[in-house]
Amino acid sequence: MKYITIKHRMLRHALTAPFIFGAVIPIALLDLFIEIYHRICFPFYRIPYVKRKNYMKIDRHKLTYLRLGQKINCIYCGYANGVIHYWAKIVGETERYFCSIKHKEDDLFIVPDHHTDFIDYNDHERFEEEFASKRTPFL
Repeated sequence: MKYITIKHRMLRHALTAPFIFGAVIPIALLDLFIEIYHRICFPFYRIPYVKRKNYMKIDRHKLTYLRLGQKINCIYCGYANGVIHYWAKIVGETERYFCSIKHKEDDLFIVPDHHTDFIDYNDHERFEEEFASKRTPFL
């Protein structure tokens, strides 16, 4: 809780709070949409469901030494960071299913962990070995 060490923080926090907490609405709506996608589409693709509880943990608000505002912040951060972590796993599994080819190497790009077993960019030979005989005209 680095913010506690900053003097004269109240005005800054009051000015930015609507932006931080206002994000809860679009996050919750996107969460609903992604969960519907996950529950409907994954069975069609035969992708196993991602267990939400493995990516979200909201427990710091139970700490008795935190003040009410700190508990609210901990609930928000636990939900927002957890749900985005969960979404990343769902989207990563979708990417693995539809396009398991790495991006072109670039010093600026941080490669996601789930790309480790993807086919290297421009590795036409391996692509042909793994997928050529299984292709359909469009996909």
